[in-house]
Amino acid sequence: MSDPHNQGRWLEVAPEIAAAVREGRPIVALETSIVAQGLPSPHNLEAGLGCEEAIRGEGAVPATVAVIGGKVRVGLSEAELRTLAAGFGVRKVSSRDLGWAAALEVAGATTVAATIRAAALAGIRFMATGGIGGVHRGHPEDVSADLGELSRSPVAVFCAGAKTILDLRLTVERLETEMVTVLGYGTDDLPGFYVRHTGFPVSARVDGPQQAALAIAATWLTGGAGILVGVPPPRELEDAEAIVERAIAEAGSVRGGDVTPRILALVAELSRGASLSVNVDLVINNARVAAATAVAHASL
Repeated sequence: MSDPHNQGRWLEVAPEIAAAVREGRPIVALETSIVAQGLPSPHNLEAGLGCEEAIRGEGAVPATVAVIGGKVRVGLSEAELRTLAAGFGVRKVSSRDLGWAAALEVAGATTVAATIRAAALAGIRFMATGGIGGVHRGHPEDVSADLGELSRSPVAVFCAGAKTILDLRLTVERLETEMVTVLGYGTDDLPGFYVRHTGFPVSARVDGPQQAALAIAATWLTGGAGILVGVPPPRELEDAEAIVERAIAEAGSVRGGDVTPRILALVAELSRGASLSVNVDLVINNARVAAATAVAHASL
């Protein structure tokens, strides 16, 4: 088939994933910012490889995304994932950066926003991550691109809600403004990454992969775009709010794309590493739930 827009020059989909898209098999996209910038070694590889294993275990195909060798790559080898985990010269790439990063052959780890866009370009409708970005505490003008990308790309993102370091009230309001459907997987309120309950209600509760798949399919068929599926973390971080508040205070004047990695690093330090194991557990759990739902959706 001809490519009138020359998209293939910048987008490369691994053969296994391209075949799964053609055949309508379940696929779950994965971001790589968590591997290159979000978690330290060895937790980063444990999360990256663990997510892929969990997805395959549910009968779906993992599609890990990054910018490598002048291409937006959908589907990586283990060796490529390990190279990203080493982090040397790897840039954090959002959706706005995909084009120039590929054109200038930058090595880039994709954020949630960039992964949503790459997944949509490749024909993939499901994605898993740890937590999405949102509106930063004390800086309502600082809004993650994740929310804008969710509003326009028809991808269901499974996560443990928005990161607790954010202003959750403003983030929920912004999701509503952007007309993003928010589903709670076995919960009536949006999870808060390190905690199961935040008190902020979701659009609707779904119980199990079949009900989630049905709600997602109906949302897309009635004109909806991105869907956020909040999955409660398997376990909580003790004293999460106090630790987060202290980390935000110590982060000081850090701004822009460095804010979240810096605060999460401080949370890890202040929790004596407990937040790292919670993070790994929840992102793998989200990948497993996303895969089970993608399998159920493929059978509808």
